[in-house]
Amino acid sequence: MSVGRMEGWNVGTILAVLALSIIPTFQLSAQTDARLLEALRLAQSGQVDSGRAIVRRLLATLPPGDSSFPQALLAAAKIAPDARTVASNLNRIVVEYGTGPWADDALLLLTQLYFAQHDPAQTVQFAERLNSDYPDSPFRPRANFYAARAYFELKNETRGCELIQQALAGAGDDVEFKNQVSFYASRCGAPATPTTTAATPTSTDTGSKATTPLPHAYAVQVLAVKSAAQVDDMLTRLKVMGFVARVVRDSSGFFKVRVGHYATRDEAVRTQQRLKQKVGGQPFVVDEP
Repeated sequence: MSVGRMEGWNVGTILAVLALSIIPTFQLSAQTDARLLEALRLAQSGQVDSGRAIVRRLLATLPPGDSSFPQALLAAAKIAPDARTVASNLNRIVVEYGTGPWADDALLLLTQLYFAQHDPAQTVQFAERLNSDYPDSPFRPRANFYAARAYFELKNETRGCELIQQALAGAGDDVEFKNQVSFYASRCGAPATPTTTAATPTSTDTGSKATTPLPHAYAVQVLAVKSAAQVDDMLTRLKVMGFVARVVRDSSGFFKVRVGHYATRDEAVRTQQRLKQKVGGQPFVVDEP
């Protein structure tokens, strides 16, 4: 993308781009640093200059190795005065902190930014990088939605339809997002129904009583409490970060907040690691029938 196309964007336009059809403004990634939360709150309430000043001070004083540094870059991107600064901060996260927990957030925002700039080539570049480098990211369905539409603009219907179906399969319980994806999926024929590896057991008349074993599944438990308020707070935090969570109540009255329903333990472990980085606490893998 030429610099000229990135010039001339005011902060209102930038914030609109970063809030595109995902979740409330500024909440794509739940920063854990109280100073950044205050900066974003100020910007959201109209005190953008004050919010930027807080972030600038942090970036000037924090060592690059501090865990809050990439979070500060992300906050800086969200309240930047122009699109070039947004892209610069997000690219720093991807390049310098690619193994950290914020790189996939940055890639999704870059995908959105270039889609809003009507640059389909850059849109698909960043979405495909998210797909290849972060296969377990909960943001992939969102990135694939924008990438599919960009591929349609590029007249690559085949890849566009592949990604739109992946976005549909990953939509989870988000009805609004699922409806958006389904609208575009209609151009690809009948929307694919997400498949599972758990086939209905079949049998042959061999005289044997053997049956196909039921599939085993794994989830990641994030919380176990008796307070409904704590559960609501955790569900909100997880949704903001892109995780699809649910609540299981046991016979002793505990509410257990769990994420995912994975076919292999390895998949669950990868999600467990991401949750520990972003949410904290001691999430652990559990077996589910």
